[in-house]
Amino acid sequence: MMNYEDLSNVYVSQHDFNVFHSIDRELYTLMVITLLRDPAESLQIMALWIWLEQKGFKNVVKQMLSFPHFLINELAEEALSFLNFILAGNAASFSYENGDMSVIQSLMEKELAFHFFYENRINAAQEIAKIVKEVCVRALSDIMARPILERSAALTKELAQKSHQMAIGSPVAVASTAGGSSVEIHPDDRTMFVTFSKGYPVSEWELENFLTVNYGNCLESIHMQEVGKNEQSLFARIVFVSPTTIEKILDGSVKVKFAINGKHVWMRKFVQKFNGAAMLHQQQG
Repeated sequence: MMNYEDLSNVYVSQHDFNVFHSIDRELYTLMVITLLRDPAESLQIMALWIWLEQKGFKNVVKQMLSFPHFLINELAEEALSFLNFILAGNAASFSYENGDMSVIQSLMEKELAFHFFYENRINAAQEIAKIVKEVCVRALSDIMARPILERSAALTKELAQKSHQMAIGSPVAVASTAGGSSVEIHPDDRTMFVTFSKGYPVSEWELENFLTVNYGNCLESIHMQEVGKNEQSLFARIVFVSPTTIEKILDGSVKVKFAINGKHVWMRKFVQKFNGAAMLHQQQG
């Protein structure tokens, strides 16, 4: 199968180059236009994912395009942790609290662990920089240059969809304040994001049973990844009745790891992020 290195010694028109990288362009567009992530930062993230494919981790970008937007954001955040470690060049800069690899690892056929990045960090920094310069800038620069108005329209649409989901979606929990008044708590603020290890499937029933046994009648709903018959869900979102359950589960940590019937499960607070929103606001102001 041809890769971008096969194109380095032959002339390729810009059109053909874009076609060859159509999947990369689609994912990059989603990150910077729809999710409003930083364009320059996203170039480096794309370069890292392309680099992983070159190292034998198959179809990284193609897989991600099938995921919901919140999961692509999670993967991008993990990628930033990897990049920070690679560029910093010392193991102390990599924190499992701030830079775990539980999400991307759950998607891979082969192991992707800390030692892989540690052993490859010197070459990785050079190779990723080369991919940014020779591939990403050429294949994605026209997307970077799209007017800010397009991102503004995407944000407006996303907010409208979210408002619609609030109107028809999960009921809003109500908490009582010290004065006796009630405060509505949006489902996102009562939600945890869960990932499972590939090859070790965890069913919705197992997840529900584990949480009920350990934390009581705390669940409002569980949303497993939708997959085909005989395929494994790799992630889920859990909406709790009260956010206090999340505090009990995390116990002061950013994320926690459990074993459910001998199978590893990682849990963290769900965050619906739009990293470019602040930048957009500043540019419009």
